[in-house]
Amino acid sequence: MGVSAEGSTEGGRSGQPEPVAVGIAHRVPDLGALELLLAVARLGSLGRAARELGITQPAASSRIRSMERQLGVALVDRSPRGSRLTDAGALVTDWARRVVEAAEAFDAGAQALRGRRDSRLRVAASMTIAEYLLPGWLLALRAQRPDTAVSLLAGNSTAVAERLLAGEADLGFVEGLSVPPALDSTVIAHDRLIVVTAPGHPWARRRAPLAGAELAATPLILREEGSGTRQVLDAALGGLARPLIELSSTTAVKAAAVSGAGPAVLSELALGEELSTHRLVSIPLSDVQLRRALRAVWPTGHRPTGPARELLSLTRGL
Repeated sequence: MGVSAEGSTEGGRSGQPEPVAVGIAHRVPDLGALELLLAVARLGSLGRAARELGITQPAASSRIRSMERQLGVALVDRSPRGSRLTDAGALVTDWARRVVEAAEAFDAGAQALRGRRDSRLRVAASMTIAEYLLPGWLLALRAQRPDTAVSLLAGNSTAVAERLLAGEADLGFVEGLSVPPALDSTVIAHDRLIVVTAPGHPWARRRAPLAGAELAATPLILREEGSGTRQVLDAALGGLARPLIELSSTTAVKAAAVSGAGPAVLSELALGEELSTHRLVSIPLSDVQLRRALRAVWPTGHRPTGPARELLSLTRGL
């Protein structure tokens, strides 16, 4: 007589649950147990084997008994004169030797991979961080890892994201308004943008703070589109006038401002010497806060490891 579809179950035609597949890890002793068995075979004593591996004799005995239960055969005959492998134990020991040798080869390969990873570090950073923060961080990293070769790729925040996603950098640093898509991040510091002019500019003689609307309407010496500085400034002011000059580095913008070409907005990190020597003058703002977060970034799901992780820790003072 046939069985209707209504009488079937997910467990199969018998209505019983299907057996759960058990992985090989549940059927094979762990490496520590196999190393212990090899030591017993070599030394002829469970006690000496335990001492060699840095465990107590009761712990060694317990591990052997557990392995015997797992395999379902006796492996070691114990007597006052020492420990002797059974016939089954001798056969299992031969297999164990091959497993341990394979594990040693696996470990050596993994160490080689870590060594190759740790031999170099590729960093991509937006311009302000690359010029004014990274040199100190990289010097500190060199003290910890003198054999790691470090390369620095400087560009705007958009270029940093592109380098990371193309696999051309291990860790990135950006100073934009938000985190580029497909990247994870952590804030490492905060920065303030300052409006500056040469001392001879009319703004340098004004008594009242500058309003955001006037700043937005004034042609400025600006970084290129895609730079973190320009993103923050554009968002804070709700738009910018057509640039007076568009330049691709913080140093170039600063030099143009010092020459008297016009006003600029730059990171506080970049202006220490120029402000202290009065080659540039800071112009207060009345109604706008130009602050931004500085972030370390990496591809989503791939948290930094090795030298990249150490550099990240250094930037956060950990």
